[in-house]
Formats: sequence, structure tokens, C-alpha cells
Amino acid sequence: MFDRQKKGDRAVLVLPHSRGEGDAVRRGEEFAELVSSAGAEILASIPARVDAPNPRFYIGSGKADEVAEAVRALEADLVLVDHVLSPVQERNLEKHLKARVVDRAGLILDIFAQRARSHEGKLEVELAQLKHLATRLVRGWTHLDAQRGGAIGNRGPGETQLETDRRLLAERVKMLTKRLEKVGVQRDQQRRARLRNTVPRVALVGYTNAGKSTLFNVLTTGGVYAADQLFATLDPTVRKIDGLACGPAVVADTVGFIRELPHDLVAAFRATLAEARDADLLIHVSDAADEERELLGRVVNSVLEEIGAGDVPQLSVMNKIDLVDTPPRVDRGDDGKPRQVWLSAATGAGLDGLREALGELLGGDRVRAALELPLTAGRLHARLKAVGAIAGEAVDEHGWHLDIDAPRSVLAPLLSDGDHARPLRDLIDPA
Repeated sequence: MFDRQKKGDRAVLVLPHSRGEGDAVRRGEEFAELVSSAGAEILASIPARVDAPNPRFYIGSGKADEVAEAVRALEADLVLVDHVLSPVQERNLEKHLKARVVDRAGLILDIFAQRARSHEGKLEVELAQLKHLATRLVRGWTHLDAQRGGAIGNRGPGETQLETDRRLLAERVKMLTKRLEKVGVQRDQQRRARLRNTVPRVALVGYTNAGKSTLFNVLTTGGVYAADQLFATLDPTVRKIDGLACGPAVVADTVGFIRELPHDLVAAFRATLAEARDADLLIHVSDAADEERELLGRVVNSVLEEIGAGDVPQLSVMNKIDLVDTPPRVDRGDDGKPRQVWLSAATGAGLDGLREALGELLGGDRVRAALELPLTAGRLHARLKAVGAIAGEAVDEHGWHLDIDAPRSVLAPLLSDGDHARPLRDLIDPA
């Protein structure tokens, strides 16, 4: 929407930081990884201490002059700022630097636009991009602001074009929202089907590039794209996992989290994040070789709180132990349950420990037994079938002979089914 030339992707990075910020170096390295993931060529990185943000540029005016000089000397095409800028600050910097300016939110949106593969993912990215762009239209047509006065009816062509753009953008947002609602209904139906089957649900979460997709591939036959880059996986993928002590389960691979993830993007990616919110257990994957893994873990937990998944039980997985020469092991909490698993998804070391921990955590409150029901208990039989509690059955003149396999929490609501529920009640609570 801005009349600016797009020459290429030769970039100068601006890295704002405050006094005493301990992770400034890590933030700068992470931002450089984001830029590389987007496909830009980094020409220079310029740190900028910002104790009190400048309303005009966010960075100080002297630092803005330094960046402008670097842009001219290096013939850079764009300037990437590791902070979320206001629309006014972004436009002022573009005028001052005479180059494209993209803030942190815009860069992440661009990466997501490149990586989304599914129809739903593309719609979600476009919706987030339009919401981001909507706040930047007001400065986009200043070259047409030829106002002839303040009287009603004397609006200049710039304002007319701005109103047209706003209307077109609003219509597109409305259309995308309706499409996503339709796709969301379909995905909810699939999720409800899994709920009816009472198959335990597990979701992989973690900071981006922690190795979630690699772990997903070795646990399942998912075939998810995995690479040593940020946001290698965007679209949610759900696969079945067999061989657990609790029986089969479904595992979902989710998008990697990152600090200062744009709120519009968090709101838009409902499909991926819903898999984490509706899971019975979260596998929180961390990079064991990362010295700041505790800090990054807090970032992940804050995003989980934001999407309503803060109360879902977690199993911590320390991945990449092959890089720190640590043997595989399973750490247990005071209650004796698995709390943390140390493994390497790349080499396979420690995967058996993870499978055992999953089987223990997911199957601890599961009922597996034979149940005899008379033919007059047809309603209870239908309800057991509806919740997916029947693993096998046979029928004869004496009634149904059922093999029950379901969580105790799923069977408990069926105990209100009158006298016919007595055999089920005795099964759940023999005492």
C-alpha cells in the first residue's frame, strides 16, 4: 500500500535493547536466524540502546542517522528492526532511511506466509497479514493528500483512495473469517470424533527449532518436514502412535513458539493452537544444548497461558542430548510419575523411556476389563459404543459380552443409567 520500490533483500538489521538486558546477544542471534529463514542477505547489524523509545523513530534520532549512513554505504534494500514498531514510526523511518522498513511482527508474518502449506494455514496467514496492514494504511497515500480545505465535500483524492483501500481490506477480512469458520467447523468435527473414540491426545509444544518435528517423525510415521531453521513447521499434523502401554494415542505437531509472537498471529492460528489446548498431555520439547532453555521454557508457558492451555498436564522432554554428552534418563517427581525425559530424537537414544513415560501417564486411570450386559441393557450398550469404550464384543441369547477399554472419567457419567449400570459400577469400583 506504500509507494516504495522493492529492489531486493539486502538487509541492515537494527537490534534495539535496553540498559542491562541480559539476553541482548541471544535476541540478536535469534533475529538474525529469523532474517535468514526469510531469505534475506544480512549486510550489517547495528545495536541500538533504547531506554526511552523515541515517539518518531522508536530508536534515537542519532542512531537513525547512523542506520541511514549504513544503508547508503552498503546499498541496502531494506532495514529490519527487532521490535514491533507503530505504523507512524515505521513510515517515519522509511522516509528518513529511504529504504523499506520491516519490524519484527512483519518479518514473522512474511516467514509464515512462505511456510504455510495447507489451505487453512494460508488463510490464517493472510488474515493476520491483513490485520497487520490495516493499521498501516493511514500513511500509505500521503502523495495524494492534495486537500482543498476543510469544507464538507472537498475531500482530496488521497482520502478517497484510503477509504477505498479500507473498504476492500475489510471485505477481504470478512470473507477470510467466514472461510476459516467453515474450515474450523470441519476440524472440530474431526476433533470430536477423536474425543468420542476416547483415544488419548498428545501435543508437541516448545520453542521453535527445539526439535519437535524430528521427535514427531520418530514417534510416528508422520513424515513432517524438519529442518534446522525457525518455523520449519506451521500446519498442524496429527498422527497415530502405537506400542504404548496405554494403547494407541494420537500425537499432534504444533507450530514452534517464539518470544513476542504477534498477537494477530496467535489469534489467527486457532487450528494449530487448539491441538495444544484440547490435549490430554503436552510434551514440552526443549533443546538440552541451549544454555537459555529455562528462559525459553517460560516463553512457551506464557504463550500456552495466553491460548488457554496453561492447565494442561506437561511432560518435559530435553532433546538433543547427543550435543551435550548426557545419557538418556527419565526423571520422576515426588509422586513417582515421570516428570522429565532426556533423549535425542536424531539418534534415537532415550525414545524407549519416552514411550514408557507416555504409557504410564496416559494409561494410569484407564479401565480394561470384560463386561457382561443383558439384552435389556440396550441403552447402556449404545452409550458405551457412542463414547468408544468397546474394544471388542460378542452377543448371544444371554446378552452382550464386551471388552471395555476406556478412561475411568469417560465411563463415570454412564453410571446413572439405572439398574443396568450396576455391572459397570462394579467394574469401575469393585469395593
